[in-house]
This record gives sequence, C-alpha cells and structure tokens, in this order.
Amino acid sequence: MYKILICDDEKDIVRALRIYLVADSKDYEIVEAYNGRQAVEAVKEGQIDLVIMDIMMPEMDGIEALCEIREFSDVPVILLTAKSEAEDKRMAFRLGIDDYITKPFNKIEVAARVEYQLRRNARKQETQPVPQGENVISNGPVVIRDESKTVEVDGKPVSLTPTEYSIIKFLTENAGTVFSPKEIYKQVWKTDPLGAESSVLVHIRHLREKIEIYPAQPRYIISVFGYGYKMEKMD
Repeated sequence: MYKILICDDEKDIVRALRIYLVADSKDYEIVEAYNGRQAVEAVKEGQIDLVIMDIMMPEMDGIEALCEIREFSDVPVILLTAKSEAEDKRMAFRLGIDDYITKPFNKIEVAARVEYQLRRNARKQETQPVPQGENVISNGPVVIRDESKTVEVDGKPVSLTPTEYSIIKFLTENAGTVFSPKEIYKQVWKTDPLGAESSVLVHIRHLREKIEIYPAQPRYIISVFGYGYKMEKMD
C-alpha cells in the first residue's frame, strides 16, 4: 500500500482527490490534512509515500510547509496551484517540489502524475551507487556517465543518439546558463552553423520527447524566449 497525504483547506477538493485516487488504485491509502501545519505533522508521524498539497491555506501555506518538510524528508510533493500562481510555482521548484497540478484539475492527469511520482521515487531508491572513478555529470535527476556515454533521468536509462547525448551533456555541464541555437551548434558540431541552427531545434524536440514527462511543458530543457535554451539548474 502507498500512503498518500492530501492537504487542502477546501474539504470538497480533498474528498474529490481521494475519490479519484482510490478509484484508480486499490493500493492507495489516503491521509487527509487541511492546513500546512497538519501536513508537516502527518509527514513526521507516518510513512507517507507522496504528498499532494495546496499552496494557499490557513495557518501555514503550502510553500512554508514544503520548506519544513524538506528539512527532514525527501518525500515526493505535488503542489496544487491556481493559474495565477506562476511565481509560486517557480519558488516551489527551487525549494524542492517534484510536480504541480493546476486547478481545476483533470482526474486522469492527477492519477497519472501520482503514479509517475511513486514509480520515480521507487526507482530512485533502487538506483545503484556510481562506481568510483567514473566521470559523472549530474543535475538533479539527470545523471550522465561520460565513459559509458549513458544518461539516466529519475534513475531510468534513456536511449539517445550521439548528437542528442552531446547536447544534453553540454547543457547539463552548464546548467542554468542560456545558450542560443548557434552557440549550441558550435559546441556540439564543432563548426559554424552557417544557417543550420534549425537542426538544434529538431534535436531539442527529440530530447524532450525522451526525457520529459510532458514534452510540451518541459522541466529540464527550458526555452528562453528570444535567447535560446538552458538546462534548468536543479541541484
């Protein structure tokens, strides 16, 4: 059984999420909380496998609760957000959330995101230690082993072409820095693009299809409008 904590000050939302998840899987045990303080205490008291938590709540909001939880637990956390809370989402990722769901939510999407986070966490716990001496480049859940030219995301191997590998290696080594398509081309192909920068866009699209949960809403390789691309810094 997976123990899932649902925290929202609106009891109707807690009830709806409980119904969605229990209907999706008989392996879910639901724990309920109605403010951030209760959520923190529930994580401390029980073996919680995943937290679904609203941002706007009384006593202690979701961001504050997340900060406290991260002081003692790396349990996967999915935040419930409104479309207007873009800055809160940005802050939450910096503080360590694993995903977010925007209200009003779709029950199929909720079930899929919960299942993914539970599987991801299970893989992470099973991940073997890196052999000593191997050159490893990592950024959060993205791990690159350069000697074997292999890439793992959330503990799962990803099959990449040599060009895709070179691009993700370059962006990961320079996580947080924005590069234009021309700069990426020169670094990967070791020559001036001479108008061939569009090939970078194609390879980025293929990379996203392989490493992102939702390629249309990437978490790792981010577009910066008017400038280019960057690997989101997640360490």
